[in-house]
Amino acid sequence: MNAPLRPLRPIQALPDQLISQIAAGEVIERPSAVVKELLENALDAGATQITVRLEQGGIKRIAITDNGRGIAPEQMPLALARHATSKIASLTDLENVSTLGFRGEALASIASVAQLTLTTRTADGAHAWEISGSQDGNVVPASGAPGTTIDVQDLYFNTPARRKFLKTDQTEYGHCAEVVRRIALARPDVTFSLTHNGKTVDHWQIGEFAKRSAHVLGEEFANARLPLDEAAGPLRLHGFVGLPTASKARADAQYFYVNGRFVRDKLLTHAVRAAYQDVLHGDRYPSYALSLDLDPALVDVNVHPSKIEVRFRDSRSVHQFVFHAVSRALAQTSATSFGATPAPLPAGNGPLPWMREQQQASFGSQLSPGTQPYPMPRPYPNNDGGVTQNTASYGALFNDGERAAQPAGSMPSGSNLPPAFANGGSAQPLPVDEFPLGFALAQLHGIYVLAQNSKGLIVVDMHAAHERILYEQLKTALDGNEMYVQPLLIPVTFYADAVEVGTVEEHQDTLSSLGFDIAVMSPTTLAVRAVPALLKNADAQTLARDVLRDVREFGGSRVLLERRNELLGTLACHTAVRANRSLSIPEMNALLRQMEGTDRADQCNHGRPTWSQLALSDLDKLFLRGQ
Repeated sequence: MNAPLRPLRPIQALPDQLISQIAAGEVIERPSAVVKELLENALDAGATQITVRLEQGGIKRIAITDNGRGIAPEQMPLALARHATSKIASLTDLENVSTLGFRGEALASIASVAQLTLTTRTADGAHAWEISGSQDGNVVPASGAPGTTIDVQDLYFNTPARRKFLKTDQTEYGHCAEVVRRIALARPDVTFSLTHNGKTVDHWQIGEFAKRSAHVLGEEFANARLPLDEAAGPLRLHGFVGLPTASKARADAQYFYVNGRFVRDKLLTHAVRAAYQDVLHGDRYPSYALSLDLDPALVDVNVHPSKIEVRFRDSRSVHQFVFHAVSRALAQTSATSFGATPAPLPAGNGPLPWMREQQQASFGSQLSPGTQPYPMPRPYPNNDGGVTQNTASYGALFNDGERAAQPAGSMPSGSNLPPAFANGGSAQPLPVDEFPLGFALAQLHGIYVLAQNSKGLIVVDMHAAHERILYEQLKTALDGNEMYVQPLLIPVTFYADAVEVGTVEEHQDTLSSLGFDIAVMSPTTLAVRAVPALLKNADAQTLARDVLRDVREFGGSRVLLERRNELLGTLACHTAVRANRSLSIPEMNALLRQMEGTDRADQCNHGRPTWSQLALSDLDKLFLRGQ
């Protein structure tokens, strides 16, 4: 049964106090919103030192002090009035907002739902001035240093229904602290101090962005991040993106700024997430601290009362720029990002016998025919001041190729060791700048490759590493329209249902662009006549069924545009070397060299790590050496 309609009152103008309280419902959702508005005002005033004092999570008290330019006493009542601001004066100003605040309603809204006291002093003022309550309050002399202090007490004291929606003191404090962290991260040129219930919780000194981001996001992020600084036309993106290994179960370490303003924008979040899709495992979330700078006329910040959303004039261009910039930064996640690129073959030095064997070995003979042999190690000075080839460490184990011919894991006989090892001597250090992943020692349980570099022991997941190598090669080949095909001497035929047959007939162009030649032999039979050359050793029938399934489900054009990477990842996974396959030493070293030359080689296609470093110091601790 419907309730009776309430009789309508005559139309009348609302009192100013009620208008401000309605506005406060949009702007001042909780104590953290007060902190945000006051901090933005302090920064707009040119402050370089800001102190935030909270009591009972900000519900009892929020006091923010800055050393900005202050407010002249005659303008103090106007500062508490609705829609009064010094930051914009025309529509042109609104379309080119370069300040954090601009609406001119924050102080009035706060004063309508809390006890507010404004104390301020300009640089040339003889003393400070104070006003309490609203714009109708009296301006009286006060004591205070140059700058402004805004003291907000008893939030929602006059709107008890709204106060009931606030959470516990600790929860509200957590939201306030997060706001301070966001703004402090954006302004490393400003000192911030945060206290709660009389205790200093955090303090950020003026410093570099790298140091400030490490403080805010933690040492784990600081130790696993990549720098980013790219520009294109009016756009510039700079900051840090976390390595996939620094991902988190929640999206609580994602900081994105547009012209210094923290935003939660779906377009920007999607662009970053898309850049991580190749290297992020499962439902993990990346960590990043990024700032996008552009002409204020190209972005509309007047979208939401909280100013946390923006709208770009050319959203597609911004999305593409952010996506490609982050993708290029993540491409640094290869072994060579921790050392230099392998050096070219020194002129005038022919390969040693064991090196010739290494150069002839392609990992599992499964990679592209154009795979280049890795270079000879550079000569480096020996103890006598002369030059010696780097065979003391690598050749010591595989002298003249004899070691390479032995089963993985077996120990060489004394006659196979060079003089340095046979006589109890020590090898010279490996040149880590040339070969960050070192040289293979053995294979463990048919799953892992063990290698030695100058830092200690490297452990490589051979399937995950090979999967990433194949995946990157497939992407490069498809992007460059160089997807070479391998015709099969004997076509592989298999039973197919009517849908699969129809998919082949309808999407021949898509299949051909992916490197597949699949023919219809009968209403129930398909024949695979060619596959991508990079996948020639994989099971042709399995590859064909996988590609047909994706093409059927998503359509030819969408597979190539939106689902391309997922499909190529599946194909690479099927083709990569499997566990329990015995690899020779040359094959293992070929894998290491190709990892060093492959973008994103630190993670497989699913975001799991492909290799790990165990430092020599860790091994020493394990065996109590030097203790």
